[in-house]
Amino acid sequence: MGCSRDAASSWLCTCPPTTTTTATSTSFKLKPFFLKPVISCSIKGPSDSTSSSSAASSYSPHRIRKFGRRLPDIVRHWVQADSLIPSDDKERFMVVPYNVLGDRNASKHKDLYRNVPSLYMNWDRRKRIICEELIGWNPDIICLQEVDRYFDLLNIMQKAGYIGSFKRRTGDSIDGCAMLWKADKFRLLECESIEFKRYNLRDNVAQHSVFEMCSAESRRLLFGNIHVLYNPSRGDVKLGQIRTLSSKAHILSKKWGNVPVILAGDYNSSPQSAIYEFLSSSQLNIMLHDRKESSGQRSCNPAQVFGIERETRNPLHLMDRIFKSGWTDEEVKVATGRAKSEVVMHPLTLNSSYATLKGSTRTRGFKSEPLATSFHAKFFGTVDYLWYSDGLLPTRVLDTLPIDVLQKTGGLPCQKLGSDHLALVSEFAFVPTEKTL
Repeated sequence: MGCSRDAASSWLCTCPPTTTTTATSTSFKLKPFFLKPVISCSIKGPSDSTSSSSAASSYSPHRIRKFGRRLPDIVRHWVQADSLIPSDDKERFMVVPYNVLGDRNASKHKDLYRNVPSLYMNWDRRKRIICEELIGWNPDIICLQEVDRYFDLLNIMQKAGYIGSFKRRTGDSIDGCAMLWKADKFRLLECESIEFKRYNLRDNVAQHSVFEMCSAESRRLLFGNIHVLYNPSRGDVKLGQIRTLSSKAHILSKKWGNVPVILAGDYNSSPQSAIYEFLSSSQLNIMLHDRKESSGQRSCNPAQVFGIERETRNPLHLMDRIFKSGWTDEEVKVATGRAKSEVVMHPLTLNSSYATLKGSTRTRGFKSEPLATSFHAKFFGTVDYLWYSDGLLPTRVLDTLPIDVLQKTGGLPCQKLGSDHLALVSEFAFVPTEKTL
């Protein structure tokens, strides 16, 4: 099934190429020379952690600029599920969410990348590295955010057997969300885009796609892809966007027989945040939280995280911390969808694949989520997630990088990584039913 092009909604779904090749290491000339996936990994206890205070002394952007830096090895390890999930290998699938750092945004916010050599910011170089990395992991579904050069990426990925769809943001921004999938692994049944502006929730967008596995027609599932509003102070809008995404996913899932759901993307919220609590518990009393602090982003300045500087004594920021930001009637309605409601809810039961498969203390932090999935001059922390519903279980995840390795890069992108985010990688299996056992 193909999607028609709708100029008004900027939804674009490409059709399969006439000749399709599978995404194997031999089907495409570009080879991921810089990443070394390790198939198994022995996870040690807390004794293998690296203290951030000891590593902090090595982090100095000025020293890096003056004397150069020793480039760290970018090695990521697989973390396997403790118990073997009985399932047919043909019914397993791998998912990658990845904020690729839009070319225009990178140029517009140069202050975020002041420690990154200009060569590493070049889009032609970055797109090659990003595509080589994706092809190296060989995922079945790819959910991309901050895409403003969609066809640049698609032209490369098509040669590796992928087709895709793109939804541009409304307003003046030209970036959006894109979803790519293997033409020989999944058959698209229905696609839906969300323009949050229609719900008074800014110009962000999201995608939903229902797929059927080519090798097992009884296996269907829904993928959601979102890039939540960045603004750290607008927790009301963030909650409203996630509530809308989840509610629409629930409706579409029911339409296709209560198929399992995966919601991937950049949620612009940390694991310590109220918004993370909302995602994982399905509800949140917003009156117990400060609207401006509900995303947790404002506590993720690299200098503070690494212990180099104390918290900035900005009088306005301190006032925000002393006096919690109240909720106006309009902000309550934006967050909860209802006037005079104190609780925001969504209808899905969600778990995070990385929190489910716990990794090393060198790479994991609060809730066992990655210590960092994004790193630039003004942010160091986790904002990217893979949420899944009942009916699925993660069989393995590709762990992120330790803090000391990320520190040595001085900031992302770097020589071996093409974005200021890390790609998440998770393999899933369907939970066996009585019929399949």
